[in-house]
Amino acid sequence: MILIVIKFPVRPDKIEEFRAHADEYAAAVNAEEGSLFFEWSRSVLDPNTFVCIEGFRDSEAGASHVATPHAKAAFDWMSDLVAEQPQIIYIDEPSVSGFGPMGEVKPRH
Repeated sequence: MILIVIKFPVRPDKIEEFRAHADEYAAAVNAEEGSLFFEWSRSVLDPNTFVCIEGFRDSEAGASHVATPHAKAAFDWMSDLVAEQPQIIYIDEPSVSGFGPMGEVKPRH
């Protein structure tokens, strides 16, 4: 599995435009055959920063993703909306297949 986490510092005057594009982009990525998950979150520490977490089945699926028309279009519109260059963590770990339960926290009833 490939795990990618990216922080997007968005220009304050472009937040709503970013959100509109981000929703469409997430739907397109989640529809890809090799996509395991794709989600956006907004930072609680900086409301101008959005965090993307995405997982792909393998490096082939990741390579296919960046070649899609929606990814290429996103790289273009993102450049107009970010305040700084996004920062990324990219991990390729074939032994991981997705999320698993967290041992330290369980719901109390």
